[in-house]
Amino acid sequence: MDIDSTLDEAYERLHRSGPEFEGWLTNHGPMAAEALVRHGHGGRVHRWLDRYMDRLDDLPRGVSPLTADEWRTALGDPRRLGDWLVYFEREVRERPWRAVLETWWPRLLPGIAAGATHGVIRTGHAVHALLAHEDGPRLTEFGQALGYWAARWQPVPATPPSGSAGPASALAGVPRVPDQSAGINHRLGQLADVPGWPVALAALRPAADPEQAGELLADLTTAAVLHYLPNAHGSAVMLVHSATAPMAVLRTLPALPRDQWVPSLDAAWAASAAVTAAYAPAAPAPEADLPVAPESPEEVFDLAARHGDEHVIKLADTCIEVHGRTGHPDALSAVVRAAGLIEEL
Repeated sequence: MDIDSTLDEAYERLHRSGPEFEGWLTNHGPMAAEALVRHGHGGRVHRWLDRYMDRLDDLPRGVSPLTADEWRTALGDPRRLGDWLVYFEREVRERPWRAVLETWWPRLLPGIAAGATHGVIRTGHAVHALLAHEDGPRLTEFGQALGYWAARWQPVPATPPSGSAGPASALAGVPRVPDQSAGINHRLGQLADVPGWPVALAALRPAADPEQAGELLADLTTAAVLHYLPNAHGSAVMLVHSATAPMAVLRTLPALPRDQWVPSLDAAWAASAAVTAAYAPAAPAPEADLPVAPESPEEVFDLAARHGDEHVIKLADTCIEVHGRTGHPDALSAVVRAAGLIEEL
């Protein structure tokens, strides 16, 4: 069985399930399957799905069909999840997928926090798969990703970058939300009142053109990965998304018009900073307590695949790309840190 057929079979199995389960938890199956296949672990995919899919819910039913005129009022309404899935199933069947992306990306981007950023992350994985090969299961996955994002659309208080700091310095200056006793919606809801939040967001150096936007987005992904390593104990699962969300945006850039690259950077920065503010610990772990990088990226992804947790797999996918671009060993150590803190599947 080749790479393309393995992923398509995984998508076909998963598309009988909804994007959420147990009320609001995200179905990570499509994202993890795409990462496993791309990194040469396609032989594990169906066994992994056999274990993972027991927890998933069926596709949600719609309330009433969505029309093109009412999309604004239906954004961010999880009761319309089934309607959004049907709407985008039709969109990707009737229009080229790149045209659908060009139309909907700027509409959805302000709500990048959707589903704890999983809307944009699932979309990024789907686009990555479509850029490699276009077929029916991948188009369906793309539509389901957009539908999930639209139904859970959620903005964060944003201030456009206008400072001089690089992503690492800007991320280090993000303040923590004061009450970390509940879930992500409660935490993100505090951001508007956090002293220093607008200043911290504005501190990032703005991109002057699409090329700079792409470079800064890559640097932001690197900064988030390196920030994760000493800070993962704040929330080993949730802080993963401070890196995987900007990576999803970075991977989508080649499919987007260039005039959407700068807004994409700004939204990715706001999302990464928001997750960091919501889950960063009071202090980083001592360097002596951090794991040493394994010998190779292949060893790291094998560790993640054997571990089995979907967040470890997704983080490994991001960290390996960062390591390939920068050669920084801490990008690989971050995966070991996540595997030690997150329970195996």
